[in-house]
Amino acid sequence: MLLIYTQKVTPRIIYVFKHICTHILGIPIKFTSKIEEFIAHDGAKLSYGKQALGNEFFIQKVDLLMEQGFSELEIKVLPWDDTICFFPLPEASGLPFDIFAASFYLLSRYEEYLPHVKDEYGRFPASESLAHQESFLHKPVVDIWAYKFRDVLLDRFPDLEFADRRYKVGTIVASEHTFIFKNKGFLRSFIGMWADLFQLNIGKVIDRLQVWIRVKNDPHDIFEDLIDLIKEHKIYMLFMFQLSDFSIHDRNISHNRIPHRAVIKSVADYAKVGLLMGYYAMENIKSLRKEKLRLEEIIHSPVENVMNSKYNLRLPDQYNNLTELEINNDHSMGYPDVLGFRAGTCSPYLFYDINMEVTTPLKVHPYAFNSEVADNMTKNKLKEELGRMLLEVKEVKGMFRGVFRSQDFSGYANKDYYYSLLKQIHEIG
Repeated sequence: MLLIYTQKVTPRIIYVFKHICTHILGIPIKFTSKIEEFIAHDGAKLSYGKQALGNEFFIQKVDLLMEQGFSELEIKVLPWDDTICFFPLPEASGLPFDIFAASFYLLSRYEEYLPHVKDEYGRFPASESLAHQESFLHKPVVDIWAYKFRDVLLDRFPDLEFADRRYKVGTIVASEHTFIFKNKGFLRSFIGMWADLFQLNIGKVIDRLQVWIRVKNDPHDIFEDLIDLIKEHKIYMLFMFQLSDFSIHDRNISHNRIPHRAVIKSVADYAKVGLLMGYYAMENIKSLRKEKLRLEEIIHSPVENVMNSKYNLRLPDQYNNLTELEINNDHSMGYPDVLGFRAGTCSPYLFYDINMEVTTPLKVHPYAFNSEVADNMTKNKLKEELGRMLLEVKEVKGMFRGVFRSQDFSGYANKDYYYSLLKQIHEIG
């Protein structure tokens, strides 16, 4: 057990020390603000404050974890051995940087509360982030800092016990359009066929007719192939299905269509299933509740996992809606168009609401790869960068998550390429 002394035990201090020490490194910790208790403790201990109490292991703090709310911060990113960090500290400190304040800044998405320029879809773009501007977006720096802290602690307290964690990978398959032709209704199908004819997509017209007369499977119905992959290689996949009402933003088929429901039930027999929130569910808790109940009625179990279909996180409101509806896991933390670790970590973590200054029960599962990046990167470059990031996550025994769209594996996409990326992530031949 590691005893941590700080003059005032704030919610931010509890949050970030628990994440780094307990969730990443597996060290049981206890906090105290009583000097007598700290001095009397014979085991491993550290103080976190403005100055050391004696000759204990001491980390000098910056003020961020003592503050409330948010304000503009002056941040200078500096090298630290083979990595980087910010919030530098003087030599008297046992660490050259306040990794706890820096980790809190990234995990809480502090910068997303500050004024920023949104992209055309109303999203916080990677280009606005400190990680992108300082070229460390591709590194899970919070985990790297945690392991550097672990090494320093072991030098000082050789008998301190750490829980070992294992490197893991997982894939999310987002199904915004379960079918491309099937069950679309007469009017939508008729308009779609005329659009294909106008654009001279004769192949699609033929496919559409063959699907209608049931001599061919819908090209987007690729779920059996993925289930076979799961069975053969025992890999982890999480499928997200959209069950929104039809609108200009959400164009999936009705949740009442029997083939649609049959696909979801079939997938749920072999893999975890979650909710891909529609456009209005991201803004309106009533719409979110309606979509949640629809999925629960199909799979006959509570919805535990959700993902934002448009990736336009609006913090903390969207996460607070999930908490209110007792949804425990969100998988939206990443950039759809850029590789990297949006929150600076490859470890699941609890979300901290800066507005309320509380640790919420919502667990955030960050992803580092989204198949949409294939639209703006060469194949060789993407595979090379993906390989480098996988190695980074292996080094810290973290969790690498990739996101694919179900249509990536259809005949209308370069499915062999996307399958090769999927296999690269899961290291299967």
